[in-house]
Amino acid sequence: MRHTVFPLAAAAIAVLASFNALAEQADSDRGLEIITIFGDADAIKTTAGSASFIGPETLEKFDYTDVMRVLTQVPGVYVSEEEGYGLRPNIGMRGAPASRNEKITVMEDGILVAPAPYASPAAYYFPTIGRMEAVEVFKGTSAVRYGPRTTGGVLNMVSRRIPKENAASVNLAYGSDDYLKAHGWAGGGSEQLSGLVEWFHYQADGFKTVNGINDEAGFKKDDVMLKLKSQSLPGAAIYQETEFKFHYANEDSDETYLGLTDADYRADPYQRYSASQKDNMDTERYGYQLNHYARLSDSLEWNSAIYYNEFSRNWYKTSGGLVDEAAAFDKDPAGSTPMEVAVKANNRDYTAWGIQTQARQQLGDHALTFGVRYHEDEMDRFQWVDTYELGADQRMRLIEAGIPGTDSNRIESADAWSGFIAAELVFGALQVDAGVRYEHVETLREDWGKEDPSRSGDPALRENTTDGVMPALGFTYLLGDEWVVLAGVQKGFAPPSPGNNEAEEEESWNYEAGVRFDNGLLSAELIGFISDYDNLHGNCTAAQGCDEDKIGDQENAGEFEVQGLELSADLRPELAGLIWPMGVRYTLSQTEFQNAYVSEIWGDVEVGDEMPYVPEHQLQLTAGVEGDHWDLNLLGRYQSDIRTQAGVGSIPTGELIPSRWVMDLSAHYRIDDRQKISITVDNVLDETYIATRVHGGIQTGKPRSAILGYQFDF
Repeated sequence: MRHTVFPLAAAAIAVLASFNALAEQADSDRGLEIITIFGDADAIKTTAGSASFIGPETLEKFDYTDVMRVLTQVPGVYVSEEEGYGLRPNIGMRGAPASRNEKITVMEDGILVAPAPYASPAAYYFPTIGRMEAVEVFKGTSAVRYGPRTTGGVLNMVSRRIPKENAASVNLAYGSDDYLKAHGWAGGGSEQLSGLVEWFHYQADGFKTVNGINDEAGFKKDDVMLKLKSQSLPGAAIYQETEFKFHYANEDSDETYLGLTDADYRADPYQRYSASQKDNMDTERYGYQLNHYARLSDSLEWNSAIYYNEFSRNWYKTSGGLVDEAAAFDKDPAGSTPMEVAVKANNRDYTAWGIQTQARQQLGDHALTFGVRYHEDEMDRFQWVDTYELGADQRMRLIEAGIPGTDSNRIESADAWSGFIAAELVFGALQVDAGVRYEHVETLREDWGKEDPSRSGDPALRENTTDGVMPALGFTYLLGDEWVVLAGVQKGFAPPSPGNNEAEEEESWNYEAGVRFDNGLLSAELIGFISDYDNLHGNCTAAQGCDEDKIGDQENAGEFEVQGLELSADLRPELAGLIWPMGVRYTLSQTEFQNAYVSEIWGDVEVGDEMPYVPEHQLQLTAGVEGDHWDLNLLGRYQSDIRTQAGVGSIPTGELIPSRWVMDLSAHYRIDDRQKISITVDNVLDETYIATRVHGGIQTGKPRSAILGYQFDF
């Protein structure tokens, strides 16, 4: 795949970059920000389907660097924690399981951002939320424009845009567990040439301590972004913009799958077994993106993008299946026989590149949009296992180094063509949104097995070819100036991965209906939804405890149904010269498997069983007070009991994640027009809770942590 990338990309870049030079000199007072989908919250009011826009003011309110805490503000979204800092979030929508974001489409600036969204949908990578300017979430009929996964929903992260005037900012923070954040950016330029550079660094020692050696389990992560933009001079017949974006990120985190037994969780929830002391995640990512926008006439706009991403990771970790053995050893290390520990180097390299273009034609009150994308991605697994001895001093010593390529040793790749056409038809108070999406996907697995680390022989091959057609139809109807009624139906789709033996795509029919209300003081939305799957995919991962020879395989779970409600409401009354903002977000989710089968992922499934890791009830309440130079905000999140294996009725203790309330607090004081100080406290009541059991043991949620911040704007 890689040999095709650079000639094609270089040629396309040259063509796109030449547009500005060829344009006649002309006038424009604006350019389309093609990296956003909605652009702002007002655009959502007439959107067919559920949609949420989290803008800069909301993101700054709690200054989160954990995307989980951001996305709980969106009804219909579920996030499962892992390590407490949001480094590897698990996000699901509308009953789709929250496992490594494999059931949703994740983008940054309108571009697919997963390491291999077609070939390896369950891969770990997520953009750093702390450097984002906005977050856009949409579900239902509007997802027809984006793919490849359209059933659950689409998440678009919007990076910082180049400022129109010269500006810069520095944001520093320090807090519990030696948490440190340093974030700075500077940008600006002339009317025709401008740029932005941004650096985001954060780290912490972590809130867990490794038994015996008293090492803390922390992380360090860096993000660097550069943007350069040129735009037409005043007076041109065709206004154009070309923007280049470069992104680099790395991470070094001492994280593990080796959770705790129930007894050890009760004794000390923030301990880690000594057998996990070598566990470490090391990642590096390079991303390149070139955007071009042209306004060809007053009614016709055209934008295109080329992108290329590389992501490498090695999660060097002890098997999560050793929980009981590791727990027993740590209870009496001096009296135990030295323990042999296998630590696997989960080494993987990913590449993804593509080119996409879309045009929008305004036809009076109506509009027609169409787009095309070609995409290739690849995952290269080249892994090995090292063997250590864990002695009475609780130190691990290498006794046998593995040979690279003698464990998982395969390449999985995908080529995909996709396209869509969408019409927005306006008939007075009625807007009809109709569209159809097409996906053609070819996947290939080349497996050399564990006996051919040099890859000199012929690999075992597995090939899949899939075509999907996804129609969508939505309606919005304005009842006066304050009420909007909406309804829609769409076909959901996800292509099979190379690990799907039967090459069956995921298909569903999704229905929604609801109302919106906005009178300036109160805004609210209530939507009911049903997702009816003909075939549900499940991706087998080490995180879910799958057998070694099953990891990377994809299950076809058959028929499955989700129904639920999404409610959001915000009120901003003024009293005694102060603003008192308050809000509520609620999600009801009811899931049901409709056929029985034995699953490597969800256990022994019976008809009527509920989906694991999908809470029936989620509730978030916010309340605050705002003065001229200060604000104080409180946020509370409730999650009902969660089952970790498919089932119905009462949940066995060993498969239960109990319900919980977690509350966060933030306060800001603006010293002057340029300076601001902040205090945030996550989990202010210091609730001890189980975050997940997905790795075979208990992972504990983050305890109370306080952070003091200072920001200076230039």
